Amino acid sequence: MRRWILFAIVAIVFIGGGTVLSYYVDALWWDALGFGDVFWKTLRLQSLIFTLFAVVTFLVLYGCFTALKPPRIGELRGVPILINGQPIRLPVEPVLRLIGVAGAAVIAAATAAGMVSDWTTLVLYWSGAGNGTNAGVDPIFQKPIEFYLFTLPAYQMVSGWLISMAVVVTAVAGFFALVTSGSRMVNRFDRDSHSYRAWRGLSIAFAALLLALAWRIYLMRFEYLLTDHTIFAGVTYTEAHVTLPGLLFVVGALVLGGAAALVNAVAAPKIRWLIAAVVPAALCYAVVGVSSSYTNAFIVKPNELVRETPFIAHNIEMTRRAFALQQAALKPFPAEAGIAAVDAPNNQATLNNIRLWDWRALQDTLRQIQEIRTYYDFPDIDIDRYEIDGVPRQMMLAARELNVTRLPESSRNWINEKLIYTHGYGVTMNPVNGFTPEGMPDLVLSNMPVQSTLQSIRVTRPEIYFGELTDTDVYVKTRQKEFNYPQGDTNNLTSYAGNGGFAVGGFLRRAIIALDRGDLTKLPFSDDVTAESRVLMRRNIRTRVETLTPYLVYDQDPYIVISDEGRLLWVLDGYTMSDSFPYARHYRLNNDRINYLRNSIKAVVDAYDGTTTFYVFDDEDPIIGAYRSVFPSLFKDGASMPPWLRKHMRYPELLLQVQGAVYGLYHMTNPAVFYNREDLWSVAAEIGSNAQRDQSGAQAMEPNFVLMTLPGEKQLEFVEILPFTPANRNNLIGWIAGRSDGPNYGSVAVYEFPKTRLVDGPLQVEARIDQNPQLSSQLSLWNQQGSHVRRGSLIVIPVGQALLYAEAIYLQAERSPMPELRIVVLALQDRLAYGPTFDAALSSLFGEAASTLSPQPAATQRGAPAAAAPAQGAQGAAATSSPDLSALIEQASRDLADYQRLTAEGRLAEAGAKLEAVKRSLDELQKRRR
Repeated sequence: MRRWILFAIVAIVFIGGGTVLSYYVDALWWDALGFGDVFWKTLRLQSLIFTLFAVVTFLVLYGCFTALKPPRIGELRGVPILINGQPIRLPVEPVLRLIGVAGAAVIAAATAAGMVSDWTTLVLYWSGAGNGTNAGVDPIFQKPIEFYLFTLPAYQMVSGWLISMAVVVTAVAGFFALVTSGSRMVNRFDRDSHSYRAWRGLSIAFAALLLALAWRIYLMRFEYLLTDHTIFAGVTYTEAHVTLPGLLFVVGALVLGGAAALVNAVAAPKIRWLIAAVVPAALCYAVVGVSSSYTNAFIVKPNELVRETPFIAHNIEMTRRAFALQQAALKPFPAEAGIAAVDAPNNQATLNNIRLWDWRALQDTLRQIQEIRTYYDFPDIDIDRYEIDGVPRQMMLAARELNVTRLPESSRNWINEKLIYTHGYGVTMNPVNGFTPEGMPDLVLSNMPVQSTLQSIRVTRPEIYFGELTDTDVYVKTRQKEFNYPQGDTNNLTSYAGNGGFAVGGFLRRAIIALDRGDLTKLPFSDDVTAESRVLMRRNIRTRVETLTPYLVYDQDPYIVISDEGRLLWVLDGYTMSDSFPYARHYRLNNDRINYLRNSIKAVVDAYDGTTTFYVFDDEDPIIGAYRSVFPSLFKDGASMPPWLRKHMRYPELLLQVQGAVYGLYHMTNPAVFYNREDLWSVAAEIGSNAQRDQSGAQAMEPNFVLMTLPGEKQLEFVEILPFTPANRNNLIGWIAGRSDGPNYGSVAVYEFPKTRLVDGPLQVEARIDQNPQLSSQLSLWNQQGSHVRRGSLIVIPVGQALLYAEAIYLQAERSPMPELRIVVLALQDRLAYGPTFDAALSSLFGEAASTLSPQPAATQRGAPAAAAPAQGAQGAAATSSPDLSALIEQASRDLADYQRLTAEGRLAEAGAKLEAVKRSLDELQKRRR
């Protein structure tokens, strides 16, 4: 026995040693971020949970094993085993004792580990009741919402633990009863001490199992409020009037059965009494099932709407509350036709900020013109608003991050990857509708070192040590200079000047860090790394915040912000969610099934030193309130966020997508309309790029950020909008807006179109574009060998009392995936216009100039012109006239020759312009002949 104990101790030290070292390094990392107290409190909570359940489970199981084991079972002879022809009988008592200890220990450890893996459930139970929130009560049991969010999950967890232990104990008791009684159990029980005591133990264990099942079924009554049905979610008429009361009888029958089993233990144990203890509960359960089926078939189904109306109303109300839609303001929007409805003079700010750059096209273009070196990448494009000369403008930003996997194979070594190539550099910024005459983005921030065309926008700390692509550890403040950015034939080098990470320290600490981070053969022996060198680990911003707050879910799309001082900061939207909000329908979010969602946290990570701050943006969320009471130093009030940073907060995309899916059904607040699905909405579809298309060529629209003045409002706001269509239809029916600015942050407004008027949806506008003869012929021409047309997302922008549709069309060479803007298409309900620039398309839409594809001899386009002037910007009109027919013919001949030459050279954009010139000349000739 001592050898086994010694072996177990050695194994624990060998296996757990790495865990201890990992905890040490983690403690250094947490402490460097200022959250050391959070780390140690989390560790204490997890240790407490593990110890509590491990000790209790072991004591219960081994105690029951000892109590149930017959006292003289050692007298039983084991089955002889022949070894070298000699029979050997193994001692039963020591073997059983070892099995009992080992089995109880293994089960206790596994159970405790399972409880620790769900430690947040118990923490929420301990702290959730007193967090000061008041989320209301459920309509059936009148229990507070906190009971379902915090108490019920913990009760379910403990209930499962009790049932598991009761099953194990009952199985052990049954084993001993069989061993001591043998075949005599089927006839009668002997009065000898072995079998009598064993069957008493089985009766007690069976009673405990029945009582545990009784509590589980009692809790199951509350779970009916969390059940999704075909028409609605939550308790139905049948369940409210039959099932839930009937389950109380089942619970009572199980309790009586448990009492009968205890009586059987006190009296002479008989197996028939154990069987009889279960019969009442089984009969009650069968009666409840039959009664429920009868009620549903003959009482509910013939009058389903009448019977289920109050329960449908509960589902509508609670689902809207669960997804923060109960205060969504519903407003009418006329969606009128005609240019007068746009009210262009009073909506110039909105027109100046219409996004024409598709983020995918911009990303591909930046990768060609701004990556500079192959080891840089732009993983994402972000949309935000900045004040330019005192005027809010919608801008697109992209962080230039370092991707070490793109380093040349010959450069892939430890020194380069850990000491030299440590960070990305800089960002690009361009207006959402800013294009150069060549169709490239009009960059406000670009190049390395970062160059700015505006004095109000500057970057003073462009290095990106923490980002979306930084998945490796690095060591900074070493004797080795770090690569900063390429500079001609040489490289600009730098040394880290921040306080991110933690010091490497002396040899022992360095060895521990090396062992934990997998650098055991390099770090301890590197002369470049000193005691003052610092370790930067968990540099991926998502990994960083998820490690600090593993109980929150984060948006997949963080965005970068430039501070007033020129530092780069990442903002991540954090969510609390649950699947136990009563009477709310469940929806799928990634791999989770949820029926409650709140954007309660804004996590901010400094791109240079990794400083991480969590701001609470929803004080009414009970879940974040519970976590905040446990870890008060981890979270800060949203009001403490610096005002300049507050101006860059956005309504989260993920939240609006989920709310859009929920609102499509739950905007129907009338139970009769809801029951019949008379007014079901769905998110509008659009023609996606080739990479996102499904078989039909359509995909659900993504939320679109717009800098606009909402109908009925006076201030320009940064709004996220998502349009709706009726189910299985293509025309628009309304749109939902998430507001981001000032006191309106986090509020939702819904605008509904008149149901008596057909409002074109994105697919219908796309069809109008495809059916335009000039556009169709031009796009067909461009889709020749060597190039292809790339269409951006169709943007739907409410302007004035009308809807304005905008789509950018790019030309992209196959050998160089760098899209260039060639056509801007704008449309109203009754008009469609286009041009080579936004100015030209807008002038054609509002003025008398004809749409044209001819290049405009204009300077860089930034924003919209004063579009209200009807005749302004009509450069694209067919104004080319010659003094006589011969000159006109000669001009057409030259244009045709140029068209053929340019087509042969593959310069298709210029060739298209020449073809248009030929068409205009022919049209003019036709007019002259008349």
